[in-house]
Amino acid sequence: MTGWNRVATVPMQRSLFDSIAVSQRKLGEAQQQMATGKKAPDFASLGIETMRTLSARTLLARQEAHAAVGERVETTLSLMDTQIGGIEDALNKLRDGLLTAVGTGNAEGLQEIAEEAFQRFRSALNSDEAGAFLFAGSRVAEAPFRPATLASTAGLATTAAFANDEVEARARVADGLDVTYGITASRLGAELFEAFRTLADSGTIADVPSAAQMGALTQAVGQVNEGLKTVRSLHAENGRRQAQVEDLTERAGGRALILERLVARNEDADMAEVASTLVQRQTALEASYSLFARLSGLSLVNFLR
Repeated sequence: MTGWNRVATVPMQRSLFDSIAVSQRKLGEAQQQMATGKKAPDFASLGIETMRTLSARTLLARQEAHAAVGERVETTLSLMDTQIGGIEDALNKLRDGLLTAVGTGNAEGLQEIAEEAFQRFRSALNSDEAGAFLFAGSRVAEAPFRPATLASTAGLATTAAFANDEVEARARVADGLDVTYGITASRLGAELFEAFRTLADSGTIADVPSAAQMGALTQAVGQVNEGLKTVRSLHAENGRRQAQVEDLTERAGGRALILERLVARNEDADMAEVASTLVQRQTALEASYSLFARLSGLSLVNFLR
């Protein structure tokens, strides 16, 4: 009869089944850690480290957001710096040409210089970043400077030449700190526009200017000088903002790195330790299977031979 032949009792078999189940569960945990690289499948399983990890993740997300915003603002400020520098270079060249014409009475080539300076001025004011105009205030879908040619500025009111509003862009680059970084086209170029309008009102500049044109050239020199003061001031202001945002972005990146390490220490498994544990638990489970097979195959016949 089978009941008389078995050496292993039902309680022993149940105990062995329980042991195998525990080994299988522990092996499964080790396999999951190896597959995911994480200590636990969810935050609740982290135990006492749960709240610290959640807090660190919240702070990390905030610092990463600040760093991302800072990098975007840095890019915008860099583009603005390039365009403002281009305006300054173009108007310096125009001023030199005007001074030469006023001083010598010879304005040969000055019309071409004025046309070129205007186009560079217009192109800079209407420059964009990914389709959004840099100097348009909040009206980023509309080019902020309207005149298309130097001649079209003649008789045009300054307010009619600019389509931007006076809203300057702002961004939060640190906890509780918003940086204003926008510059509008009218703020940057209103005085220089008036210099171009003065030239346009005087007509095409002859190689030997008339007395009226000489008066206009002299007036334009003063307007360009005043406009360049504004451009240089805004250029310096933009540079200071670049340095500020760069510093804040670096700080946010540094804090994010520290928080990443904290989160990793709480969440990430030691893969070398996991590999060792996995081998040990596989070995233990195989030993349990072997023992179960041996015990299941034992009977009194084995001992009566």
